[in-house]
Amino acid sequence: MMMLKTGCQQEGNIIPGAERTDLYLNLLSGKRVAIVANQTSMIGQTHLVDSLVFLGIDIRRIFSPEHGFRGDQDDGALVSNGADIRTGIPIKSLYQESKKPDSSDLNDVDLIIYDIQDVGLRFYTFISTLHYVMQACAENGKPLLVLDRPNPNGFYTDGPILEPEFRSFVGMHEVPVVYGMTIGEYARMINGEGWIGDTLFCDLKIIPCHNYTHDSKYHLPIKPSPNLPNMNSIYLYPSTCFFEGTVVTEGRGTDYPFEIFGHPDLQNCSFTFTPESKPGAATNPRYLGEKCYGVDLREYRLSGDDRPGKIDLSWVIFAYNNYPDKENFFTSYFEKLAGTATLREQIIAGMTAEAIRETWKEGLEEFQQIREKYLLYPDFGQR
Repeated sequence: MMMLKTGCQQEGNIIPGAERTDLYLNLLSGKRVAIVANQTSMIGQTHLVDSLVFLGIDIRRIFSPEHGFRGDQDDGALVSNGADIRTGIPIKSLYQESKKPDSSDLNDVDLIIYDIQDVGLRFYTFISTLHYVMQACAENGKPLLVLDRPNPNGFYTDGPILEPEFRSFVGMHEVPVVYGMTIGEYARMINGEGWIGDTLFCDLKIIPCHNYTHDSKYHLPIKPSPNLPNMNSIYLYPSTCFFEGTVVTEGRGTDYPFEIFGHPDLQNCSFTFTPESKPGAATNPRYLGEKCYGVDLREYRLSGDDRPGKIDLSWVIFAYNNYPDKENFFTSYFEKLAGTATLREQIIAGMTAEAIRETWKEGLEEFQQIREKYLLYPDFGQR
């Protein structure tokens, strides 16, 4: 018999929204349900879909984001439609040319559930999927139930604010790179700020986490995507993801993505690695089979209450200063990740990391005022 157990008894007994079934099962009774989910959508050791099917909930459709329903697709790889092998429920991909459910997907659905683990970064595409799901719900008169989960990077805000001209699927909203909100709080902000359309409003309900605050240190029980395998990579991700917008590799094709970086021509580096094909994470990584010189950040792994609490630009600046062909160091993708052209210009101009960070201060203060309106949990520094 399937047992529905709480699976995250840690850091002050934090319980994600999905595990608080007593708060939402009555909302699903007699309803035709669609679920936006991936491999992180768990109730203890059991997937949310399997749990709800066992409890007799009528699940009509699964919507899958980047990396697929089971989280085994490469970053950026288009995800196909299909059916869940275990339950036979149809799966509609939200990571194809169209990234939003259409009316035909929702005709036989009364309610949509969103339950995906976020890591709190603007360029992590699950919040973009959330945006389009909320928009589709608003357009088709369907309520959305968000099962909230802790944000492992929810203890600070940092980075430049996205400028509208650089909007893309890796940055849809005028927020900093690190926004310090759970997915439920972020959904409230999307709604409250009118980001899905001036005349649209999503009928939104949040099942909150229990015992979570923005000071909580939360270790993810399941890796949120193929190239974020551990907490060190998750803490480094806000800083090392910028390498995706340069010629330098962020370590895809190794066992340490986002924990190392390098390039075959990077100078003044003693650490070396050679990217290999790793299907499901990086089938064809940059510099496949080539020796790369770079920096090893695996010892950056932190313990106790010590977490970074800021974006570290020193690594991108180091790589730029030690790459011989500076005119070709950045790619056009860098602006999409940064959400602005200014950061590239500042690095080229030789500004220090500290000086660049100072230019973010005003934008972060303005964002903080917006953010505070939508918080569901005690903020960092308020315990």
